[in-house]
Amino acid sequence: MRRRTTAIRQSNPLRVLLARLILVLVLFSCGASPSPANESAHAQVVAIVAQIKRADYEGDRAALKRLHEQLAPFAKNHELASRVLYWQGFAMWRRGINGFNDKADATELQGDLQTALDEFDEATRIDPAFADARVGALSCTGLLAYSVRHEDPPSSNTTELRKRTRALWKELEAEAPDNPRFLWVEGPIFWNIPPQNGGGQPKAIETYEKGLKLFRAQKVADGSLDPSWGEPELLMSLAWSKLNETTPELSAAEQNADSALQLVPYWHYVRDILLPQIRKARGKTQ
Repeated sequence: MRRRTTAIRQSNPLRVLLARLILVLVLFSCGASPSPANESAHAQVVAIVAQIKRADYEGDRAALKRLHEQLAPFAKNHELASRVLYWQGFAMWRRGINGFNDKADATELQGDLQTALDEFDEATRIDPAFADARVGALSCTGLLAYSVRHEDPPSSNTTELRKRTRALWKELEAEAPDNPRFLWVEGPIFWNIPPQNGGGQPKAIETYEKGLKLFRAQKVADGSLDPSWGEPELLMSLAWSKLNETTPELSAAEQNADSALQLVPYWHYVRDILLPQIRKARGKTQ
């Protein structure tokens, strides 16, 4: 009886080792791929993001606000948080931009842009290497500064917004110079800087053209939550710039607007506002 007990005791370390090995393999397998719950959440967020993009192009500000709220529960998902926050920020950012076109109340616009800025900042806090979140923040700080420029008395935040805009711009110039979405946001900055200070209309147009070339050279992954927009926006900005430069190039403006609409036929701003402006200007020259 004693011999049998000894044999069992001698075999226990091997059993323990095997059990530990199995546990390690199980844990490794669990960490190697997303859980079904995370896969489902990812798919749901992708579907909402597609709706956000469409609502932006359609100028549907009510839908952008609703979809922003629909994303909120997914921001609690650790694996998705930075991208969910980005798209929440994107929805309110574009709600603000569309609000400028619709002449919405200034206080409402500023609230939308501040919400977007806060969410871009939180996405950056979670993922400091996520340059696109800072691209959105750069645009929001610039638009907020623009929206309060005529306030009387001047907003106490104006100086801080301008300082932050400059700081973000310099960061992104160093870290993401070939990001087409950064170049889209950078274009208006150059447009409003005098040529003697490194800006000017030709510099802005050159920036958009560079962004368009870079975008077309990139591969866009389907189903990713990383931002991949840019080509229609760059075409739109080229169309606007060609219309509004000191010596308008109306044929090029119309061509770029048409190209944007070929990609997004339901783009409210280009179809219903920008293109009619271009054609009206062409009519006056004929």
